[in-house]
Amino acid sequence: MPLCVSTEVMRASDKWTIENLVPSKELMARAGKAIFDQVDWKGPVGIICGKGNNAGDGFVVASLLKDHGIECEIVLLYEDSFSEDGKYFYDICVSKGVPVTSDADYGKYKTIVDCIFGTGFKGEVKEPARSAIEKINGSGAYVVSADINSGLNGDTGLGDLYVRSDLTVSIGTFKYGHFCGYAKDAMKDKVNCDIGIKIIGETRVLE
Repeated sequence: MPLCVSTEVMRASDKWTIENLVPSKELMARAGKAIFDQVDWKGPVGIICGKGNNAGDGFVVASLLKDHGIECEIVLLYEDSFSEDGKYFYDICVSKGVPVTSDADYGKYKTIVDCIFGTGFKGEVKEPARSAIEKINGSGAYVVSADINSGLNGDTGLGDLYVRSDLTVSIGTFKYGHFCGYAKDAMKDKVNCDIGIKIIGETRVLE
């Protein structure tokens, strides 16, 4: 049975790992590679990106897809809003010629990567993320969620609107929200990938 942690423990563990073991950009690169390695990719692929490091993981995936000759496109929901590490990998994508758009036809994608919100999301989903999640759920594509399905609270698994994924790739350690609340409805399948984050704090076993 898998070990799980709270989002607070995950944040503290990320911070400790970055300060003591693995530089933040390397950790993001590992996260994106972990997601990439879990999927039998069918293009075209739409990588739907919000703000922050969850989007950064998506940029790493887009870069790897480009390297492997798989047609892909980045959909930016919030233009000019990046974390520092996310901007680094976004610029790599741009330099490789990965297409970027803010207005996409989600129905054209065979695979969609959900990188809108991370495990720290709380509250109500607002625009433009709300429309994006509705389009993902209505797309008919194979949907991969990065770390946790966007719209779900990482601790409770609850949310007023959330991505329904075929596969959710948890990064580091499963969070409570992967098993609580609406998790069973949201995730057809889930897998956790260890990328070298040292867990600092309480772990629990959830089924």
